[in-house]
Amino acid sequence: MPHTNITPSTKSDSEYVRQQLVAYNAAHVSEALRNRYEELHFHIRNEAGQIVAGVLSTLCWNWVELDILWVDAKERHKGYGTKLLQEIERLAREKGCDFIMLNTFSYQAPEFYQKHGYELMTMIENAPTGHQHYYFKKDLIRSEGEEALR
Repeated sequence: MPHTNITPSTKSDSEYVRQQLVAYNAAHVSEALRNRYEELHFHIRNEAGQIVAGVLSTLCWNWVELDILWVDAKERHKGYGTKLLQEIERLAREKGCDFIMLNTFSYQAPEFYQKHGYELMTMIENAPTGHQHYYFKKDLIRSEGEEALR
């Protein structure tokens, strides 16, 4: 076996690797889905103009991956999380997505997602130590006659 030199990547190295995988993946999905990638980021500000809640998510092919949903601890239980989640779901439906997926930890809000119709796909014990890591999915129901992109 030839000598292998593993080195830390620069941002440009990492982008090259990402683009190589994107190109490989694009060759394996339908043309209609090939270029479907969009970041969907939103936030809520209070009266003082401070961001008190936000969501970072990505539309990829035929689904949305919810990466981060955050609500400031002082602003919880005001419906901000629900409003942000509903907006992502609305946009995902509008853009023809089939489902939304996300992950969360036991000390975050797994019950919040279940309350909003997300189904537990799997759970990993002791990740991080002493907690659980949950993976959820919600199938999106679309209006009759609406076609999914294939």
